[in-house]
Amino acid sequence: MSLLDGKTAVVTGGSSGIGRGIASGFADHGARAVVVADVRDDPKEDGRPTHELIEDETDADAAFVECDVTNRSDLTEAVEAAEAAAGLDIMVNNAGIWHAEDFFDVTEADYQRMMDINLKGAYFGSQIAADRMVDHGAGGTIINTSSIAGLFGNGDWPTYSASKGGLTTLTYSLAHKLGEHDIRVNAIHPGGIETMIGGESDDPEAAAEQAEQFTQMVPLGRYGQPEDIAGAATFLASDLASYVTGESLVVDGGWTSWR
Repeated sequence: MSLLDGKTAVVTGGSSGIGRGIASGFADHGARAVVVADVRDDPKEDGRPTHELIEDETDADAAFVECDVTNRSDLTEAVEAAEAAAGLDIMVNNAGIWHAEDFFDVTEADYQRMMDINLKGAYFGSQIAADRMVDHGAGGTIINTSSIAGLFGNGDWPTYSASKGGLTTLTYSLAHKLGEHDIRVNAIHPGGIETMIGGESDDPEAAAEQAEQFTQMVPLGRYGQPEDIAGAATFLASDLASYVTGESLVVDGGWTSWR
């Protein structure tokens, strides 16, 4: 399939989890080149680094760029790597962190770290990418990985919810701002996805029980996979979504539709 034939993408947080799924999915659907931008190239999952996987199993070119999204110069280097390969058509602001927390225990440092990675990184990633897209005059698309927590509050994740809520409204704001340049901006809101973003549990039995309880509440009866998010991202990045901007695409197995 070639929904993204000839296009070049940057995916932050692309070494593992959802980002790995998106980067690989883009290559599977005909992307010309994919830049994997992350703080580390070795995936948390077993296997080859994402850029090596892409080059070994698809026709796409791929490169890894060490990128801390809280550092604007790192984001610039990732975008420049895409431009050096073939230009920049797609920017995916996917890097993020999550953890449960007690509101009363959150420190300023805890709060700032969450905001810097989840919101500031996407803000300046979008700014840098959009600046290049405007200069080239060919339009483009920006996709932000938000969360269902960016659509409603959760008392167990107040800082995370705040960061993702900000990312949601940033998406709408940028869609309004950049539409005149033919740059589309959309957000994907994953639900429970089976990745390691939250870290490994030190109590496997409790984790298994929690997983069973969660999937019983999901109409489709399972956790999502990174490939599920990759499919949504591929649609939003493709010409099939040429009139879609400023939208929130929820990918959660139906959970939020009846919560």
